[in-house]
Amino acid sequence: MRRFVLPACLLMAALTFTASADDKPKGTKVNFDGLTSTTPATWVEKTPSNKMRFVQFELPKVKGDKEDAELVIFKGLGGSAAANISRWKDQFVAPKGKTSDDISKESEIKIGGKAATQVVIGGTFKYNPAPFNPKSKNVLRTDYKMIAIHFEGPKEIYHIKLIGPTKTVDSYQKGFDAWIKGFKE
Repeated sequence: MRRFVLPACLLMAALTFTASADDKPKGTKVNFDGLTSTTPATWVEKTPSNKMRFVQFELPKVKGDKEDAELVIFKGLGGSAAANISRWKDQFVAPKGKTSDDISKESEIKIGGKAATQVVIGGTFKYNPAPFNPKSKNVLRTDYKMIAIHFEGPKEIYHIKLIGPTKTVDSYQKGFDAWIKGFKE
């Protein structure tokens, strides 16, 4: 009987280890017209809050921040890269003596080998809880950051916006960049 106890304990430990390795949380696969990439597991997929949103994620706040960050993907909305970037820049208040160009940085990136335009903006964000309601007013949120991408996919235009407190957005930047670079057919 004793000679079966050690092998049985080792087998149970191996099964427990295997089960816990398989139970690791997995990210969400996102599909842009056949180009796919899986998000980091820490991103929490949410039901889109309105019909304009294709996919929506909550990125939990880091210690010291009051709000979570949000990643939203819009699909099929129009406008050129320049027009959308101008609109996104207008969502921030530039400090006195500066322009929105001074607080933002544009760059060309690739998503699945295809060109995309990215803008990174930091400062005071004009948050509007109900942007299509004319009575809704902006609430200024200081020390915010947005990483926004205009991507003309194989069939649709996609807009990707990661926005939240600067510290929280910065903590997710590496995973965000890896997710964007990970899109493949």
